[in-house]
Amino acid sequence: MLYLLDFILAFSLSVVATLFVKKLALKYKIVDDPGSKRKIHTKPIPLLGGVAVFFSFTVAILSYSFFDQQLLSGYLMPKHLLGILLGGLVLIVGGALDDKYSLKPSRQILFPIFAAIIIIASGIGIDYISNPFGEAFLLEGSRIEILNFNGTPYYLVVFADLFTFVWILGMTYTTKILDGMDGLVSGLTVIAGVIIFFLSLQDKIMQPETALLAIVMAGAFAGFLLFNFNPAKIFLGEGGSTLAGFLIGTLAIVSGGKLATALLIMSIPIIDLAFVILKRIFDKRELKAPDTKHLHFRLLRMGLSQRKTVLIMYAISATLGSVALLYEGKAKVVFLLVLGVMILLFLVIVSWWSKKKKEA
Repeated sequence: MLYLLDFILAFSLSVVATLFVKKLALKYKIVDDPGSKRKIHTKPIPLLGGVAVFFSFTVAILSYSFFDQQLLSGYLMPKHLLGILLGGLVLIVGGALDDKYSLKPSRQILFPIFAAIIIIASGIGIDYISNPFGEAFLLEGSRIEILNFNGTPYYLVVFADLFTFVWILGMTYTTKILDGMDGLVSGLTVIAGVIIFFLSLQDKIMQPETALLAIVMAGAFAGFLLFNFNPAKIFLGEGGSTLAGFLIGTLAIVSGGKLATALLIMSIPIIDLAFVILKRIFDKRELKAPDTKHLHFRLLRMGLSQRKTVLIMYAISATLGSVALLYEGKAKVVFLLVLGVMILLFLVIVSWWSKKKKEA
């Protein structure tokens, strides 16, 4: 019941905040104008949706922390929570600037980089990678002392911090690039939040703090999804699309390094992104150039509507995420490998079929 109330609080805050932000974006003309072939909407749509999501997430978490100290009484420390909120704030500020002024990619990337560094500096990191076939891969090798504050040394753990940095940045950009269809990213983030919530409450894990963060994230994005599902009345914008992956990636670490779980939930967009990048390299095209080669665009060309395409993506992600709740260890890794091959074949078939439809 307590978690349900937390979800409802974040959901309600998000609904109210989204209505306010929508008016604000329209007033200051911070909108996404149709024009390029990658944009499938036909009229200007207000941006800044991420501001509403982050506001509701932050207020819900801080409210709970103020009235109930249990959130910070376990393994989740105040500096961890501060790191998550500060990192999210950096993405939202950078995203708002990009929504308004259309920053160059070289400047856009500075905000995700800074957010990832904040997470590492707050003490959130990946110390080891579980190996169900043997001993875990330890990442706590070389340590470099970078600061000594009041007699307390702070270290740069080279391999662990580098892996964490790449993980956070990769997840952040996965949802950023995926955000090309009404309700797709916000809906997948709701699914990810719910899966991580139930996973955190399993007997072998039992992390109520992570469960709270996950269900509040799900509530915040669910409230926004009411206005973002097709036909969308507001978009996440740069800040919201990067915030989604940032939170999913961070919660996967905080929940005990459940990277395989996050990979299962986001397997379709991750493999799709890798597929598109490899195709661009093979075709000798610029990597950062936007196009319509992603899976959701190909499904549209095959004749599916936006709603059907998004619902298919929802169903696949929810099904794969559920595997994380049912399997563990070797079974999960084997499933992930088999799944990767199946998704790759699926992408090849869809790519071939959509190309034939386009030529017909």
